[in-house]
Amino acid sequence: MNTKPARVTCPHCGHSMHLSIDFSNGDQDYFEECPNCANDVHLHMHIDDVHKKLDVSISADDEQLY
Repeated sequence: MNTKPARVTCPHCGHSMHLSIDFSNGDQDYFEECPNCANDVHLHMHIDDVHKKLDVSISADDEQLY
């Protein structure tokens, strides 16, 4: 298993969370629950093979489109 420790900030409450990101399955979209405010945090992970880096974007995923 390929994992990397990461520290991310909850977009809802600003709480710092420690995660272990598993990048063995390629690009992923998933949700983690903030331990402080219990809101879902949307994580999008992209593996850049050319530059050999892991990009993770975080959003509240609560924007409403009209």
